[in-house]
Amino acid sequence: MRYLMSIMSTPESEAADYEVGPEVYEEMGRYNEELVRAGVLLSGEGLAPTSAGAEVVFRDGEATVVDGPFTEAKEFIAGYWVLQVSSHAEALEWAKRCPHPPKGDPTELKLQLRRIAELEDLEDMPEEVKERERERRANQPGDDA
Repeated sequence: MRYLMSIMSTPESEAADYEVGPEVYEEMGRYNEELVRAGVLLSGEGLAPTSAGAEVVFRDGEATVVDGPFTEAKEFIAGYWVLQVSSHAEALEWAKRCPHPPKGDPTELKLQLRRIAELEDLEDMPEEVKERERERRANQPGDDA
């Protein structure tokens, strides 16, 4: 099973004027190394702030581009990991081990954990479309699967 573990932020936390100390990066680096050693990390990255992004909104047959920041959103993804684990319980255990603010620190850190749907989960997808998708994925550059 593959899971997407997303670290969330808000417009307020993104706009906050504070610096992350080197110890936070070191702790996150240790966590990432632990994921690699356990063989469960497929990929993971932090994302640039929404001020450097854009949204594409489709409405009435038209595409509209809205430049960031996304101040109307309540929260959005700030970074992510893709984990390959054997169960939902194992994914939860890794999520709970993510570095987080210590007891007494009022800062809230939120992770979202969602299983990545496999082709077999898509019951309404025609089998011939699934087969084309399997072939595309098998021929994807850098994909050893």
